[in-house]
Amino acid sequence: MSDDMWDAPVDDQPLAGDYIADPDAERILAAAVMARTDLVDDLAVQGFDPADITTDRYRWIWFAVEQIRGSMDPGAIRWEAIDRQLQAWRADGSMPTVPATQDELRQLCVEAAPGSASWAADRITKKGIARRFVEHGHKAIALGRSEAFDPDADIAAAQLGLDGVVRPGAEDETIQVGDVLETVLTNATTPPTNADRVPTGFIDLDAVLSGGWAPGQMVVVGARPAMGKTTFGLCLARAAAIRHGLPTLFESLEMGRAELGTSIVAAESRVALHHIKQGIVGNDVEAMQRMIKRAPAIKEAPLFINDNAHLTMPALRARVRHLVRTVGLRLVIVDYLQLMQAPKAESRQVAVSELSRQLKLLAKEFGITVVVLAQLNRGPEQRTEKKPMPSDLRESGAIEQDADIVILLHREDAYEAETPRAGEADFIVGKHRGGPKATITAAFQGHFARFVDMAQS
Repeated sequence: MSDDMWDAPVDDQPLAGDYIADPDAERILAAAVMARTDLVDDLAVQGFDPADITTDRYRWIWFAVEQIRGSMDPGAIRWEAIDRQLQAWRADGSMPTVPATQDELRQLCVEAAPGSASWAADRITKKGIARRFVEHGHKAIALGRSEAFDPDADIAAAQLGLDGVVRPGAEDETIQVGDVLETVLTNATTPPTNADRVPTGFIDLDAVLSGGWAPGQMVVVGARPAMGKTTFGLCLARAAAIRHGLPTLFESLEMGRAELGTSIVAAESRVALHHIKQGIVGNDVEAMQRMIKRAPAIKEAPLFINDNAHLTMPALRARVRHLVRTVGLRLVIVDYLQLMQAPKAESRQVAVSELSRQLKLLAKEFGITVVVLAQLNRGPEQRTEKKPMPSDLRESGAIEQDADIVILLHREDAYEAETPRAGEADFIVGKHRGGPKATITAAFQGHFARFVDMAQS
């Protein structure tokens, strides 16, 4: 390749036309990293993404420095080395654009001001965010004007897209172990409170879980049909929201809001569920008084119910984001996993695996606890003891893998009516990341739509 061809005019256009950009900052950054190659690593650790550089030749200079920095003196780099790398990419077709000329590379070496690299990278990042923000707005406008506009799907998708406007920084989270010692010692001598744990409502279960659910955890509660998955989920919701005032979201894909409300009132007031459904509670003065007494606490509780049977991850994520921002959401309960709208995938197992992974990421990102109710396969019914195991989770081993805690519900009287353990239920903690496994025995009061500690029964 001749020097004449190499020194051809350069394409100064940004990546996608007339976008928001700061070419001067991009030039300053290109010059800086040529002078000090270690800046490429330093800025990457701080979260800088070279994709935000809109001018092609400056972006490829960054890539060239990144490619050859290991073999060069970090203190200074000759422009010829950059030129050779750019020529190699241009020759093999991996670089589709015309690179910087040799004259410009020489000039950048003269202009280099490494001390301005952080300022320039910050400017470029902000312009990148602004550019994506504007693009997102244009897409939202196009969706809104479309005849095929679907409020549920399109607004949820737009909210999800808005999260991508500001990419999370890749700050270096590497620390020396001594830096966490003080925190560990403090935690070791300070019992957890509602500020950092969500009580389950069951004394023995809380003891196993060191005070309750922890932020960032995904908890899977598995059971065969008719074991009481929804009842258990509502017990957790009542304990958090009604008893402790912690904002809770209950996503029901199977039961309607009226049916859920009926179960909550029955459990809180100890009034027979079937009496409420039959409308004959007025014949029982004491039962009516119990309902009236518990009504204010139920009404004021920060318990939010959504009974949309077509729950998608974008919709759930949007709802969680809103409630975290407005009320400080602490707990999400999904009833149940296999009924969620799974993303398109090559198989149902892959789709459920993706749902499981996204639910775990949801818990971690927003610092909340996500409890996912899930159905088990027929494995327990094929065993003599009938007791479930984590491997019985239907459709995907990823559910067990992603979960921090797996609790399996088991009631012997569901299989044998005359069992001496009639009215008892086992909460089998089959997986507990960072804690002990255990089996907690509770009382099942199906007529009140609730589980309670054995002492309360």
